[in-house]
Formats: sequence, C-alpha cells, structure tokens
Amino acid sequence: MGRRHKGRQLDGVFLLDKPPGVSSNGVLQYVKRLYGAAKAGHTGALDPLATGMLPLTFGEATKFSQFLLDADKRYQTTAKLGIRTDSSDADGKVIERLEIGQHVDEDLIKELLLKHFSGLIEQVPSMFSALKYKGQPLYKLARKGEKVEVKSRQVTIFSIELLEYRPELGELDLDVRCSKGTYIRSIVEDLGLMLGCGAHVTVLRRLESGPYKAQMMITIEQLDALAATTEGESEQQRNQRLDALMIPSYSPVEHFPKLNIDKAQQLLLFQGKPIELQQSAEPLVRIHLQENDKFLGIGEINDAGILRSKRLLSTS
Repeated sequence: MGRRHKGRQLDGVFLLDKPPGVSSNGVLQYVKRLYGAAKAGHTGALDPLATGMLPLTFGEATKFSQFLLDADKRYQTTAKLGIRTDSSDADGKVIERLEIGQHVDEDLIKELLLKHFSGLIEQVPSMFSALKYKGQPLYKLARKGEKVEVKSRQVTIFSIELLEYRPELGELDLDVRCSKGTYIRSIVEDLGLMLGCGAHVTVLRRLESGPYKAQMMITIEQLDALAATTEGESEQQRNQRLDALMIPSYSPVEHFPKLNIDKAQQLLLFQGKPIELQQSAEPLVRIHLQENDKFLGIGEINDAGILRSKRLLSTS
C-alpha cells in the first residue's frame, strides 16, 4: 500500500485574528483543516480569553517561527478594578473584593505606570500561565491546587499608555508595547495592588507581533466566507483564493539583511559547505537566489567574510 496522503504542502504565514473563548491550538487545528495543510504551527499561544494577533506558520515557514516567539509584542487590555481573581483575569475565581478609594484617579494611575512599569522590570509569571515547570504548564498545576515557586524574570516595557479611565465603572484601558515573555495579567495585578483596590484583566487583545500589524489580520468569519465554495467552482480555485491570504515564509526574518547568491553558491550551501564572500560580517542574513529572488533560508557571515547556513528550506 502507498503512503497515505496527509495534506497538501503549503508554505507561508497566516495572520489570524483569534476569537475569544477558544484555545490557540484549537483555532490552529481549525485553520489547518480548512486549508487541508500537511504541517502547521502557531507562534506564541494566547489565553482563551485573549483575542487578536496569532501568526500561524505553514510548511517551511515553521522553521522560522522562533523569530516570532522572540519578537516584541503590542497589547491593549481592559482592567477591572476592585476585584482580584486567582488567575488575574476574568476566567479565574474571585478571591478578593475591595473598595476603589477616592485617591484613585488618572494622575495616580499614570504616575504608577511611569514609575513601576516602564523600561526593564522584574515580573513573577502567574501560576495560571503556560510557562512550564518540570515539563508541566503552570496552569495545569494551578488547577490541581499545586503551588510551585516561580522565579521572577526580566522583561522590557517599551511603552505603556493609559488610554482611558472610567471611574464610574471601575475600569481602565492600557496600550502596552513590550518584549517577549511579558505577562499583561501580572502588570494589571501589580497595578491593582499598588492602587490598593486590586484588579484583573477582562479584555486582552494582541495587536502586533514582530513585523505584523493589526490591519493585516484575518478573522475566522472572513476565512470561513472565503473557504466556502461556490457552484461550479473547483477545489483548486478555492485553494488559490485561500492561499492568496498567506504571506511569505521569509516574513518572520524579513528584517534581516538580504543576501543574493548564484546557483553555484546555492549548491555549495545545500551541501553544507561554507561560501567565501567579499562582505563584512553579519550575524544573520536572509538568503535569496539571485536569478528569481527565491528565498532559500538564513545564514551567518563571520568576520572573515565566510557564509554558513543556519536554517535552509527543503530542497525538494
């Protein structure tokens, strides 16, 4: 018997606007099935409560997903003051209700944000995060009632802005630009404690991830509409329409300097051999074939001008 066909080979990045109430893996599997793709992954899970930018990598693009995991992010969040939950978000159990004092106003909130949540800060990840402890996600241990000591980590807040404070509702909106690994829930929890009234996240939306901006995202509803076949339409025509939504496999590394090489150099590179270049050192470059601009992978140029491959696309 021949090998069972497990999906079509599809390469690229799909920028999903993740809906609320579902897991990142759940929507990944849904989109993968719609495309009939053989291989797909996501780059940095969003909590079920969270919405927004979830880059999905297909085929060869999965080789470069680490660069999106490591990329800077931008979020907008709504915090509810006066209520603390065990998970620091609306999906958790209420553990404390407090009065919002008269001293809480826009000026105080902005002052605390500037003083405590700007630049390099220390954070202790929530026990309800996806961070792993001895191979187990912390949130699974938390749901079993187990507690472990979670070490603090350094993250960078590039900017944090109070968009609106609604005292009559006890709510505030923040816009946060930050490095990888930043927990917005921890910022909201800590801010609530500093204000003396507690707080938790009710809305969390990721707007940017690395080079990708909010206006590039596609919703599940938009995708479903495009995936529906019309009368007399072939599967190939449907697939072409869906495939047009993909952005190139090199987009996670598009900010790397571009290096064009010829056919002979390509052959050497795919044989694992170094290439001598008359070029200054570059920690990472994006390699393209000169004759047709085809993306080949990424490489590194050392101080002696020698190019070595770091991660190449499949030659098949």
